[in-house]
Amino acid sequence: MIDKLSWMTIYPEVVLLVMACIIALVDLSTTSTHRTRTYVLTLLTLAVVAFLTGLQAAEGKTHYGFGGMVVSDPMGNWLKCFATLALMATLVYGRPYAADRGMLSGGEMFTLSMFALLGIFVMISGSNFLLIYLGLELLTLSSYALVALRRDNAVASEAAMKYFVLGAMASGFLLYGMSMMYGATGSLDTNEVFKAIASRKVNHQVLVFGLVFIVAGLAFKVGAAPFHMWVPDVYQGAPTAVTLLIGAAPELAAFAIIIRLLVEGLLPLAIDWQQMLALLAIASLLVGNLAAIAQTNLKRMLAYSTIAQMGFMLLGLVAGVVNNNTYNAQFAYSASMFYIVTYVLTTLASFGIILLLAREGFESEEITDLAGLNQRSPLYAGVMAVAMFSLAGVPPLVGFYAKLAVLQALIASGQGIYIALAVFAVVMSLIGAFYYIRVVKVMYFDAPVTASTVSAPRDVRAVLTVNGALILILGIVPGGLMTLCAQAIVATLAN
Repeated sequence: MIDKLSWMTIYPEVVLLVMACIIALVDLSTTSTHRTRTYVLTLLTLAVVAFLTGLQAAEGKTHYGFGGMVVSDPMGNWLKCFATLALMATLVYGRPYAADRGMLSGGEMFTLSMFALLGIFVMISGSNFLLIYLGLELLTLSSYALVALRRDNAVASEAAMKYFVLGAMASGFLLYGMSMMYGATGSLDTNEVFKAIASRKVNHQVLVFGLVFIVAGLAFKVGAAPFHMWVPDVYQGAPTAVTLLIGAAPELAAFAIIIRLLVEGLLPLAIDWQQMLALLAIASLLVGNLAAIAQTNLKRMLAYSTIAQMGFMLLGLVAGVVNNNTYNAQFAYSASMFYIVTYVLTTLASFGIILLLAREGFESEEITDLAGLNQRSPLYAGVMAVAMFSLAGVPPLVGFYAKLAVLQALIASGQGIYIALAVFAVVMSLIGAFYYIRVVKVMYFDAPVTASTVSAPRDVRAVLTVNGALILILGIVPGGLMTLCAQAIVATLAN
């Protein structure tokens, strides 16, 4: 019999699942092309779920349920809360775009989004290799369907096929690595795997062999080079609303499973996986920043930008264990958590502007499509400029503090190799600043292609304004969010 505490650890997931099924049924009787009833119900559900996860996170307690397979801790609950808020913003931004392109002829976009979020929740809550994998599959299967949502669009169908094939390969890598770990340790539970490895009674070569496959699978999921092949094609080919769906909230889940698998389960192998992550970070910063310079398509440029940003996030995870000592772990991992949260916030704003400028029959995907935006709409040009400067790491925006936190964690390790990595990251950031500033230059100094003003529904205008303001405010006063991330990581490490 399952105890009451087990159900308490997953009640946000239960609410989300039940409401996703109810909304799918309600949508059957909806005839509106904008799916207003489905949209409102979805946002209300997500608001309730965000409140519930935020409430759990604020308690600061850690609970295990279902025989230790599920964990409810501050880090997981805050990431769930942020992922839910990110999905709410995504649906607000994406609804007008989807309606113009016939993607709301059925309610699949809303229900699939909720099932994708459920997959994110399961991944974040998983304290068992198999449960994490099941959450990952729920997320990716929903994402494949979302990418192919425009059935009459050949480019979207091609992107969905590429995403499916490469995603299946990544899942195979991850599953094979997990099976190796199970064979070596005799358990799928992250805590038991940790104890088995720490006992030093397990063949180290077998563990490292399995670890290589796990890290490769995780690198596919975060889009780190050289496992980044799917990112530019899927970002460019998917409908822009779906690009934001797969490029924002799922990144929080990817960070969570890296912590669950590598830190909670495989921390005794940190010396091995930190070296792998360092190589992935170097390759991602190089490939992402250099390839982004050559792009003229805005979505493709942001895809390569994502690869570079993920490389920066991985740098924080590299410096957690130094000389078999974990004194730097809380600073390094909290810096990475802060980085991924603020990256998602900035991504929402940048893609929100692209979605806003797109109209029926016009995608607004080229950098030149932003020409003269400041003359047409100073507010939206300002939000996009804030997002670009933040991604570039320009003070006093939140992206600057996120990069600074990761660099401080590397330097605090006191290791020459990590200090060299910090210097390399700064150089790559300087190169990356070029393509971000180019977007700002086009908006403010180029002649507009059209004289039409930019209009937006009230909900889109309100959320975009708040989004842009948060990027600025959290850069000026980052202490609250940084403290929240630090406390969440400390609670996770303590368990």
